Amino acid sequence: MNKEDLLKKWLNDALSDAEKEAFLQSDEYVFYEDIINSAQHFKAANFSSPDNFETFKAKYKYQDRKVKQLKWFNPLVRIASVVIIALGLYLFFFNNAQINIQTLANQQKTIELPDASKVVLNAKSHITFNKGDWNKHREVQLDGEAYFKVHKGNVFDVITTDGKVTVVGTQFNVKQRKDYFEVICFEGVVKVTSQSISKTLYANDTYRILNGEFSGRKTTNLLPQWTNNKSSFESVPFKEVIAELERQYDIEIVLKQVDEYRIFTGGFVHGNMKNALISVTQPMDLTYEIITANQVVIHGN
Repeated sequence: MNKEDLLKKWLNDALSDAEKEAFLQSDEYVFYEDIINSAQHFKAANFSSPDNFETFKAKYKYQDRKVKQLKWFNPLVRIASVVIIALGLYLFFFNNAQINIQTLANQQKTIELPDASKVVLNAKSHITFNKGDWNKHREVQLDGEAYFKVHKGNVFDVITTDGKVTVVGTQFNVKQRKDYFEVICFEGVVKVTSQSISKTLYANDTYRILNGEFSGRKTTNLLPQWTNNKSSFESVPFKEVIAELERQYDIEIVLKQVDEYRIFTGGFVHGNMKNALISVTQPMDLTYEIITANQVVIHGN
């Protein structure tokens, strides 16, 4: 019996047991059954009549032709999808490989850049750079404080919200905090631009803008003191010292009857909070009180 006769008898429920068993095992049965089940979900209009065999056969031929067309088309869709996804991943990872690194309170971190230049991040600092585009454009965005050892090569830029530092190969420190922007050159030559002030720094030169005022001075240090776990200050408002204490020890400091703009020169070591508090309060004739593990009150006279 050919397929059309078999299908006609099935639609008329005229198959023998043997024919029905053979039909249920055929590849066509699942497809026919799906058409019938789908049709049951639709309500016939008043003027329509049930599909006869010829109508059903026409639907089958249309569906079968549509399926055959998709069979050769689907692989092309898959290939195109794979190509698009692969291209997107390539562009993302190789041309837009944005790297973000940040430190927590009382944490330092050393990062090796793609050209083997190194950056040491101070506590609560954040840098961003593009790894995929590094060979063409050596640029780092900095929020906080970092010490740079830059290998010679193309121009190297450090971008902050307060200014831009441009070098070729050198060692320098950049500090960008609220109302405080400072660059210290330890080796080589550094060009700094902030607001309308542009300066070229040589070894031991310092560039500082504090509360909107520029000052330049010399340093005798060979590298930033904080990289040796000591924070040092020269003629800065006391509030800057307090802010650094909070970053290094992850504490909150409350000042009572203390002039936060009083000028301070000195420093404190990291790793021992009590010793650090003594180092900054005694020279100022102040006292401190540890309220909780992360809260300290400094009293004035």
